[in-house]
Amino acid sequence: MTTKWRPATQLVHGGTIRSQYGETSEAIYLTQGFVYETAEAAEARFKGESEGYIYARYGSPTNDMFEKRMCLLEGAEDARAMASGMAAVAAAILCQVKAGDHIVAARALFGSCRWVVETLAPKYGVECTLVDGRDLANWEKAARKNTKVFFLESPTNPTLEVIDIAGVAKLADQVGAKVVVDNVFATPLFQKPLELGAHVVVYSATKHIDGQGRCLGGVVLSDSEWIKESLQDYFRHTGPAMSPFNAWTLLKGIETLPLRVRQQTENAGRIADLLANHPKVARVIYPGRADHPQADIIAKQMTGGSTLVCLELKGGKAAAFGLQNALEVVKISNNLGDAKSLITHPGTTTHKNLTDEARAELGISPGTLRLSAGIEDTDDLLEDFARALDKLPG
Repeated sequence: MTTKWRPATQLVHGGTIRSQYGETSEAIYLTQGFVYETAEAAEARFKGESEGYIYARYGSPTNDMFEKRMCLLEGAEDARAMASGMAAVAAAILCQVKAGDHIVAARALFGSCRWVVETLAPKYGVECTLVDGRDLANWEKAARKNTKVFFLESPTNPTLEVIDIAGVAKLADQVGAKVVVDNVFATPLFQKPLELGAHVVVYSATKHIDGQGRCLGGVVLSDSEWIKESLQDYFRHTGPAMSPFNAWTLLKGIETLPLRVRQQTENAGRIADLLANHPKVARVIYPGRADHPQADIIAKQMTGGSTLVCLELKGGKAAAFGLQNALEVVKISNNLGDAKSLITHPGTTTHKNLTDEARAELGISPGTLRLSAGIEDTDDLLEDFARALDKLPG
């Protein structure tokens, strides 16, 4: 059997476990527990002296297939499937800190991610410092002797800032901290944080991995030692496990990930070019364009652009709402990575709980919109935006 398949093949066949019936599609092992032939066999299983499954909260054959396939895609040694992307983020951070420890995080984070480090962790005695992650000097300045975690998104939500992952990882190694990267906007196809020196990678599998708006899911990936020593007990005892049904759904989604992301990226790039040249648009931020503020870093660490576009309209909130309401093909939703093109107004949705000052600091203005390009016909999307922009005053 071929041992080194290319990514597109791995995403169809990698990690497959077939039952005695030889099914083509992976089976759903929708069970809470497992039985043992003897009491002695049960004892050996719980002692770790024999291989096998114990309880669905710890793992199941369907979840195991999803974890193995994600490891093959990411280049990780081990992974744990979680109930949602936020379950994955929370587990990856909280499993390795205790009272008296310190977290350094990039300030440009999804609202719930920022809440975990800025609000939740301090409740349990873990300090947090938020920094402008684009400047490596800020990470170095914020690090302390008790710093255990560096946490970042790249590209960020929603303004698509890009952070030098290799540079942050080098600093983290110097102080003995672990770098946790939320890689959802880049997808594992366009960016490999572990290859860049990061220690842990998290995904909201709800996004591109499912890609069709069906179910929630998350995954944490790292080396086997970190999973065993830091994450495993947290995972077993706090219970953020993914449903086997969701794991099966995600296995179906991941088969077409390269096809979908390729078309989404093509559409995003074409839309970004249209918007960048429109008089009613104040600015466009897209990792696939040469005018991106961190284009030099993108060239070093990403192999593709993105399925996301950030735009700012000159007419503020009224223009942003007007554009959303005038679009016909593109739907209004706070989700992303879907086969359907989706647009949202971060200031009143995903980042509404931040103060006005915090949003301004992140570059989120009343006119800011985040577009997640889908797989529709490119010309239909371009015409949809052109029509909607024409309806705006001015």
